[in-house]
Amino acid sequence: MTPSAEAARRWVDAWARGWATHDVELIASIYADDAVQVSAFFRAPQRPAEYAAWAFSEEEGSEVWIAEPVVDGDRAAVAWWAISRLLDGRVTTLAGVSTMRFGDDGLVVEQRDYWNEAEDTALAPPDDWGPVAAHAAAPGQFTE
Repeated sequence: MTPSAEAARRWVDAWARGWATHDVELIASIYADDAVQVSAFFRAPQRPAEYAAWAFSEEEGSEVWIAEPVVDGDRAAVAWWAISRLLDGRVTTLAGVSTMRFGDDGLVVEQRDYWNEAEDTALAPPDDWGPVAAHAAAPGQFTE
């Protein structure tokens, strides 16, 4: 496995577990200190840990699927899917792709996310989505 493929695998594992458990420190551990993330079109770049903390602040729990990464050189693209249970009881389904570039140390130095959402609905990925590399859920949140 190439260094970038190993780094992409760490990203998959950290985001699957970190998102499901709201573990900002785990997510922060895969990024360089000066990394930037653009989480949506026309949104200002943020530090990844700041973005994660903000995103998790409105969420009670989530179920997350992350596909096998596609790696080329020092870059990777990863599709992801999540059902988010919000603090107000509503659910939202999110699906997107994150593109990232890794530094020589294997940490993410730059990330851009492209995604969309279906509000007030909980949709698991279709059977032909993936292949799934990781699947995680907040304890006790998604028992269906």
